[in-house]
Amino acid sequence: QVQLVESGGGLVQPGGSLRLSCVASGVSFSSYAMNWYRQNSGKQREWVARINSGRGSSTAYADSVKGRFTISRDNAKNTVYLQMNSLKSEDTAVYYCEVQISVDISYWGQGTQVTVSS
Repeated sequence: QVQLVESGGGLVQPGGSLRLSCVASGVSFSSYAMNWYRQNSGKQREWVARINSGRGSSTAYADSVKGRFTISRDNAKNTVYLQMNSLKSEDTAVYYCEVQISVDISYWGQGTQVTVSS
């Protein structure tokens, strides 16, 4: 059974930083790309960042977070991270990690709340 467990969310002031973690189990973690998404109440879930599998683990980011967020992975720990710097109020959301096993099958974590407020 595939499980994804996010952690690291919390309350932070504007301009602050947080690092989110997502630990995967029940899946060959190193074989798959991993994504971070976020969802604010009343809005659609928004893709945030992606890190590919394989050598080099190329990354991609939504324009809204480019230059402020960094996605990384540690295959030995089955963990993907999202380092978030220069946080803004509009970054407030529940953040989810996702692994897409095939075209039709994705798994999601339960989410971790990030609140950016003074």
